[in-house]
This record gives sequence, structure tokens and C-alpha cells, in this order.
Amino acid sequence: MSIGIDIVRGQAIQSIGALSHEQRLTVMTDSRNMVENGLFVPLKGERFNGHQFLEQAIQNGAVAAVWMEREPLPENVPEGFPVFFVRDTLVALQSMAKSYLNQVNPKIIAVTGSNGKTTTKDMIHSILSQTFKVYKTQGNLNNHIGVPLTILSMPEDTQILVLEMGMNHFGELTFLSQLAKPKIAVITNIGESHIEYLGSREGIAKAKLEIVKGLRKKGTLIIDGDEPLLANIHSHAFQIVRCGYGMQNEWQITEANESVDGASFSLNGKQERFSVPVLGKHNVKNAVYSFAVARLLGADMEMIRHGLERLRLTKMRFEKVAGMRGSVLINDCYNANPTSMKASVETLKALPGFERRVAVLGDMYELGENEMALHESVADVLTKPLTHVVTIGSKGAWIAEGLRKRHSESELEVHTYATKEEAVTYLDSLLDEKTIMLFKASRLLALEELSDKFRA
Repeated sequence: MSIGIDIVRGQAIQSIGALSHEQRLTVMTDSRNMVENGLFVPLKGERFNGHQFLEQAIQNGAVAAVWMEREPLPENVPEGFPVFFVRDTLVALQSMAKSYLNQVNPKIIAVTGSNGKTTTKDMIHSILSQTFKVYKTQGNLNNHIGVPLTILSMPEDTQILVLEMGMNHFGELTFLSQLAKPKIAVITNIGESHIEYLGSREGIAKAKLEIVKGLRKKGTLIIDGDEPLLANIHSHAFQIVRCGYGMQNEWQITEANESVDGASFSLNGKQERFSVPVLGKHNVKNAVYSFAVARLLGADMEMIRHGLERLRLTKMRFEKVAGMRGSVLINDCYNANPTSMKASVETLKALPGFERRVAVLGDMYELGENEMALHESVADVLTKPLTHVVTIGSKGAWIAEGLRKRHSESELEVHTYATKEEAVTYLDSLLDEKTIMLFKASRLLALEELSDKFRA
């Protein structure tokens, strides 16, 4: 990483660029992480101040630090330890990322959407890494801090960088897109995530479309062609590729089939089939987004097929797990909103070979003033062949209430618990070789603790 002196204000012992030529620096913002040759960039927020932890950062491998001018420098800084004074360490972090991006100059693929960002990112990486040097967002480092950290952590020989981009307010994707300047941008779908801040699904669509603000000239936007809120997008500045199940799509999904081991599909009515080792028709659509990206970058059909078949997803995204007493568990606990929860339930209903289908559903957050109605709306899909619905949490209870309102004499067995711990005994009693059990809720509920408890 070679960073110019232009971001530095005040006195610097030596430029970050010169230092990085001597030793490859690992940018760190968390002083608790152990690294080699770390450049510590302490960030400051309303409730935290990383400048308080320079000593810990040095103990864990920091060999230099970027420092906000108005923050006092600790007296015990080792003699000769390089410190670079700047007006704002976050701006410095973002400036370093931009400079390093220009130096490496990879092709950028940006992925956003209410659901499926991480899965689509993983699929794109799985296909393209067979031929290119590809680096992708690790975990969910997808915001104004995480994207620069991802950029700064990519190897110097990276040819393609796949960046996941998240947001919960207007303007955030504009900034990330203009920072990265993607060649290809993907919008996986429009759900209800962050509707609390964006007002409506129309507002969410508008915010997601900010991803084109930094799209390179003659770049490509890949979208969910089945989403009415994206139906009227037109541009002479970039190409638009639509993917989905409807006939209006350039890449139309035909003959999608599911099993407990994954899904398969064909495109545009052709006999050639593709398989992915993940469940759900929504993940078929994610696979088609990755297909469209790969075709734009010159991948042939065999390369795409092999890349999808060898896919390894980030954990807790519809993760199939062997459960106790021969049961099958689906850990889909990373996050949830009504759209993704309904899709997961529909997949659970479609999987053949189980007598007992149990949906364990919990609280969803950031849904705004209509959160009760949005929870209750999940009941629309809580029908046979489901056999049991178990809700966790005070908001999760609204799902059960919605089920009672819609189906006063539901054939499903419904149980409501305030906490995960209260549900353990009942859920344990349902587990045998005839059972498949889905766990789905927002990240804050940590519902994977139940899934982990019932692993074989």
C-alpha cells in the first residue's frame, strides 16, 4: 500500500507511502485485533474514541498510527514511533482507500440490496476466482468504514474486487459508489430493511439506486427484473441487465427446482442447467445475478457451472446443518426482514421428504412505525405443509398473532416464547429424522444459539 503525504496535516515523521514501501502495512481500526506491521487508525464516534487505545494497538502489532490533530497524544508513545496527524481519521481512512484503489486499479463489482448481498457476493467470487485474482468483502464490512477497510486489505495483485455495499440512510450508497467507482453494480432486491429510516419501499428503492452515482461510464447495472419499483429504470449512460422469473428479463429463470441439498435452474428456456448447493428460489435469483456478472466479464458456461457448484457461503445464510437425532436444521439467522423471512418459510415448505416442518421465527428490527403489521404479514405464508410455528421475542409474538387473525382455526401448532431459553425444551421434543427446522430472526436476537444447541 502506497499512500501519499497529501492526507497528512501537521508534522509527520515520514510519509505513510515511504513507510509502506519498507514494510507492507495492515490497516487496523480495532486495537484488539492482532496484526503484523499494523497502521492504527483510531476512529471517534459519539460513544467511543479509539485514540484511547494506542498502547493496546502497539502491543497487538501497530508500527505506526494516524492521529486526529485535536486528540492529545499519550506521553508513553515509543521513541521513533511514526504518528501522522490529520484533521479527521475517518476521512484519512477513506482517502487512503481511494489512493490504494487507484494504485491497484482492479475491476470493481458492487453489490447492494435488502436481501442476498452476501450470498450474491460469495457466488460472484466463487465463479470468477477460477480465472482471476479476486478479493471480496470479508464478513459484512459494507459501510463507510467497512468498505475502505476492505479496499485497504486487498492484495496488491487483485484483478477483481467484489464489494458488498450496505446502507440504512439516504446518501450512504452515493458516497460508497463514488468512492469505489464500480464497473458493474448489482441490486439484488427491494425489501423492507431500514424502512424505519427510509419511509417506504419506494424510499428504499430510491436509496438503493444511488449505487449508480459512481458507476463508470458504459458500466452495467444488474437488477431484479421482477421488482415493479425497478421496472422504469432507463439510462443512456450505462447498460441495464434484468434477471428474474418474468418474461421481461434478459436472463429469465426457467424450470427452477429445489431439494434438501440445493437448487437447480435453466435460463431462457434452454436445456443447459446450473446447480447451487443452497436452498431457496430467492437464491436461484442470486445465482443468476452472479451468472450475469460472470458473462459480462467473459466467463463461459462451464466456468459458471463449476463456480456455482463449488460455492461456499458465508455462515448463517440458509446454512444446512445436521441436527440431533437425524433432524435437519436450517440456520438462516444472520438477519431478517419480512421479505427474507417469507422467502425462507416458502423454501422450508417446498423441501420434500419431511413429515414435520418447524419454523422458528423471531424479532425483526428497523421496521419503523408499521413494525407490528409487517411482523403479522409473515402469517400470509404460514400454511401447510408447515406443521409447527414457534415464535421468539416480544416482536416475534406478533407473527403468531397475525397467524391467529388470518387463520382462526389454523391446522398448525403454534407456540410463543418470550426468550430463546424458554423454547429449548419444546423444540428439543420435535427433533428426529422426520424433522426439518428453520431458524430466522434479526441479528440482534442471536437465534443461531438455538441452532447450535441442537446440532448433531
